[in-house]
Amino acid sequence: MIRYSVLLFGVTVFALATIWKIGSTEASPANNDPSVLWADTSHIQIESGSESPKETPRQKRDSFLRDVKKLSSTAFNIRNQYMEEVDTDAIIKAGIRGMLADLDRYSVLMEQSSYEALMESTHGKYEGLGMQIDQRDNRIIIVTPIEGTPAYRKGLRAGDIIWEIDGKSTEGMKTSDGAKLMRGPAGTSVILTIKRAGIADLMEFEVERAVIELKSVPYAGIIPGTDIGYVRLSRFAEETSHELRQAISDLKDQNVSALIFDLRSNGGGLLDQAKETAELFLEEGREIVYTKGRYETSERHFYSERSPLFGDKPLVILVNEGTASASEIVAGAIQDWDRGLIVGSTTYGKGLVQQIFNITNDNSMALKLTTAKYYVPSGRCIQKPDKQAKRNSHPEEVLVKDKTEEEDSLSVAEEHAFYTNGGRIVYGGGGIVPDYEVESELYKPIEINLERQSLFFDFAVNYVAEHPDVKPGFEVTDEILEQFRRFIDEKEFDYKTSLQVALEDLRETVNEEESEELFAASLADLEALVEKEKSDDFEESKEYIKRSIKREILSSIVGQRGVYEWLILQTDKTILKAVEILNTPDMYSRMITEGQKKAELN
Repeated sequence: MIRYSVLLFGVTVFALATIWKIGSTEASPANNDPSVLWADTSHIQIESGSESPKETPRQKRDSFLRDVKKLSSTAFNIRNQYMEEVDTDAIIKAGIRGMLADLDRYSVLMEQSSYEALMESTHGKYEGLGMQIDQRDNRIIIVTPIEGTPAYRKGLRAGDIIWEIDGKSTEGMKTSDGAKLMRGPAGTSVILTIKRAGIADLMEFEVERAVIELKSVPYAGIIPGTDIGYVRLSRFAEETSHELRQAISDLKDQNVSALIFDLRSNGGGLLDQAKETAELFLEEGREIVYTKGRYETSERHFYSERSPLFGDKPLVILVNEGTASASEIVAGAIQDWDRGLIVGSTTYGKGLVQQIFNITNDNSMALKLTTAKYYVPSGRCIQKPDKQAKRNSHPEEVLVKDKTEEEDSLSVAEEHAFYTNGGRIVYGGGGIVPDYEVESELYKPIEINLERQSLFFDFAVNYVAEHPDVKPGFEVTDEILEQFRRFIDEKEFDYKTSLQVALEDLRETVNEEESEELFAASLADLEALVEKEKSDDFEESKEYIKRSIKREILSSIVGQRGVYEWLILQTDKTILKAVEILNTPDMYSRMITEGQKKAELN
């Protein structure tokens, strides 16, 4: 039935295209691979349309061709009778978006740039120089060169300002435009003119482009001072399972006693890679996930089809609110089979299956359509109801739809208890609830704004330029902290506290009432309190500020791997809790057999 619906959708697009004589919009389902399923959190903000009158499935099928005629007639009249010329391409896209407006937030029209970005993230490779860039102070700046790439080998550094690209000034240039100029066929070269802190003259670098592979495993190693392995997985792309298998094999060769598998802030990706990842830990024949949509034919079950690589030693999976989709499939399967413990905070709750359908011959547009939902072995649906609707949908309409449309197999049941293979209670209602919860870190306004304005990064660039011999074992002293305070003062760093917002509201009211003289002294006292509050904020966030300064300096001198080894693995509270659990075998055993609450009571 899904194929039937998509075919009819293609007929609609073809009819509109015929009327407007633009053949590039003809549907092309032959290029689709329906076996490729998606489990990620990518979505595009779109406008919601008005709700159509409800019909039974049979009525919908019977009236479909009449509806196509309505579309065609409307398109024809707009094209030929409207008082002014219309952008037919824009009208076509608006019409398609209108069809999708009342569906879930992940069913969207993808234009070529979005489609190519999705394909690039999935394939995990592109042709270019290999660095992350951003626009800062009206120029393009290098955020970090990727280790092992042409940019890294040529000696480009974090903080370098790209002044020119092949002689073209970057002043006012967008990040996307800079990226386009630097990308190109492998083997060709580009000349970058660089301005570096501490060096007066501009420098030229001729960098040869190459195929850049984006890694799914940014770090794998052993927690310092232990024999516990740690693997960080950032996404699920085509090479994910291969990278993971290699990383875990290397750790096994070092005789690790247990493994911490970090899926925090992993937004998902390809379903087959989620399956192959779970296979690394689960016994052969174990169910990993199943999908269920509107029709019986949409139900598919996925099982482990090989012996596990790491199947007999303690395992902890780290999750947070950014752990979504494919990551939730892996975490849910591990939890349901009592193979390991989940530590962190409740996951995002994105359990919708998407398939990509090309709707043009030239790949300029594609339809990303939700076709089913994911369920983990215990029967829990991953999807949270509040994560299903489009952002600009009316909440009350979504609530009514979820509660009243019992015939809709995509509706999510209310939260209730499920049981793992060993009898532990786990909870449904969307997302994966951890076995041991670690409270998420709440960032204070000063911390958010220091990060947002890239002041840690900027300070690190200057510090490394002035201290070229700094070693990774350095500590952020009170003297360095004071240097940072002076640095942000020179940058005129400012932000609004809650008291300041209240003061501004009060000042506005006073001005409206023309009572400035009456309240002048009080407003001055409040202004002084705001300044004191900001000074206190700095002191209260001192430890966070020190860690962030160290993070950026380490990134500059030893790269991302050094950040893990010298900072993250030694200070991250969720990792440290996982290490504590794994280093306490009795605690691990009780939690995995009895659940967190029972284990705590014992």
